[in-house]
Amino acid sequence: MLSSSWKRDIASGLIVLVPLLVTAYVVAFIYQAIANLPFLETTLAGLPVSVRVLITLVLFGLLVLAVGYLMRTTVGDILEETLDGIMNRLPGLRVVYNASKMAVETAVSGPDELQTPVKLETWNGMRMTAFKTGKSTDDGRDVLFLPTAPNITTGFVVEVDPDRYTEIDESVEDSLTRILSAGFGENKDRGIRIDVSEESIATTSERPPAEDR
Repeated sequence: MLSSSWKRDIASGLIVLVPLLVTAYVVAFIYQAIANLPFLETTLAGLPVSVRVLITLVLFGLLVLAVGYLMRTTVGDILEETLDGIMNRLPGLRVVYNASKMAVETAVSGPDELQTPVKLETWNGMRMTAFKTGKSTDDGRDVLFLPTAPNITTGFVVEVDPDRYTEIDESVEDSLTRILSAGFGENKDRGIRIDVSEESIATTSERPPAEDR
């Protein structure tokens, strides 16, 4: 059987390589999908594939900027409300529309949208990491976002009295790193290392309970 050090090395290698391979696969898939668009093959047939893809990405970027600028105006707000109203009247498609819209909003928001991390006591003395959103309810409760691990794009929006949580001296990035790593993350600034080797687990399990010592 492999030793615990070999297992840690294999796990560390997979953590580095698998995301790179998945990212490369997604990029290649998008590249091929753009290159095989029918209207590109007809309108830009004389150009190399890489040039066709580049032109498409540039045009799409300009379209995104134009629509984004329009959304900052009153006309854009009206168009967005109208579009949302139309899509929400379509059975089946409204689920896809709202889910994709929420996914994009979550992806582009980033950690800058989150404010101070806090410790929230949920039940029986258990504490969980949440983030202040800067919003509050009419009755004076603060709105917190309680992410799940390791997928921080999902979670719960909770309304809590200010005296029910405690702000912690930690950056948003450090808190998100701990949640993303499912609690196994290493805080490099403080030099904290979590040892989860088989030897440490066996040693801990062999220790007698506190009342027997």
